[in-house]
Amino acid sequence: MPESVVDTVDTVTEVPVAVVGAGPAGLMLAHLLGRAGVAAVAVDLRTREEIATTHRAGILEADAARDLVETGVSDRILREGHEHGGTELRFGGRAHRIDFRALVGASVWLYPQTEVFTDLADARERDGGTVHFGVRGTEVLDVDTDRPRVRFTAADGTRHELRARYVVGADGSRSTCRGLVPEALRTRYGAEYPFAWFGVLVQAPASAPELVYAHSEHGFALISRRTENVQRMYFQCDPEERTEDWPDERIWATLQARVAGGDGFRLVEGPVLERSVLRFRSFVQEPMRWGSLLLAGDAAHTVPPTGARGLNLALHDVKVLAGVLLRALGAEGGAALADYQPLALRRIWRAQHFSSWMTRLLHTAPGASPFELRRQLGELDSVVGTRAGRAHLAEQYTGWPTSA
Repeated sequence: MPESVVDTVDTVTEVPVAVVGAGPAGLMLAHLLGRAGVAAVAVDLRTREEIATTHRAGILEADAARDLVETGVSDRILREGHEHGGTELRFGGRAHRIDFRALVGASVWLYPQTEVFTDLADARERDGGTVHFGVRGTEVLDVDTDRPRVRFTAADGTRHELRARYVVGADGSRSTCRGLVPEALRTRYGAEYPFAWFGVLVQAPASAPELVYAHSEHGFALISRRTENVQRMYFQCDPEERTEDWPDERIWATLQARVAGGDGFRLVEGPVLERSVLRFRSFVQEPMRWGSLLLAGDAAHTVPPTGARGLNLALHDVKVLAGVLLRALGAEGGAALADYQPLALRRIWRAQHFSSWMTRLLHTAPGASPFELRRQLGELDSVVGTRAGRAHLAEQYTGWPTSA
């Protein structure tokens, strides 16, 4: 790069690790590295407010929750989160509880991703970490060398260049970093689904103490919560649905039909505060490393939200990656990076299987035949009807140890 181009930046910063993306994955990586004495600078196109107000999944594995507390991010999850020792599957008009604690001795935490982000952003600020939100014009350069660079314009209009040893792409499902891996060297795996989720935030008390996953001939529904008085609910819909076509009355009629049963269970209704249509897919890109660039979180893989794996997978990626980067920046050098992809991919493909299985198990495919609907009920009955089936779901849902 000619010096005249370099001169167009206002500041040049030498840093061991530059992180593109300052969502939970990018900030958790910077936090873990910072605790080990390694500086990492994170940048994100979105403002802090935009990230903090984009509602996402809210289920954390016990290991992920423990990591947030034990690494000093925050203990707020223990005070404001909700520990769930099980979940409910509803089908055939009946409820079937999967008791996680009794089956596998584990639980999950209901704690919105927006709160995880807030805790991490606060921790970075508290610890003196550098995070640039609301940047534009981000360029990632020279990742095929041992001196990669990240250039961007900060929110105040100043131009910056980060000269790093390693760059981590944690820039989400629309990642530009993953496109830096040459097309001839990368493989992309994926599956599209013929349905989406219609998500609503409603002002009402909780309808159930734990998450409810419902299968019916009308389609899937998920009943969750945000706070004591605000609940998060989803129902299966066509990906082309428009939120403006769904008044409150139609939303509630649809949700009530999806959870109806002989036990008289009904949802507590209230005003609909927010509506959105969530499309999803299964996706993995390999390799997760090229040159001095490493991919983490949704930049490398996405899963359907049914199995609540997305945020947990991202946090696992960076937990593994932090350890690998510390070794690579130390005595082992770049050879240590070879361990990242195998360690991450094993869990990623397990999660892909589980998320796809849960999605196909609970959703009603467009045009499904009567045989397929009855077959699904048979599969659901085989899951809840034996201890082995319940234990399998509980083990997959609560997650696997980092070493597994």
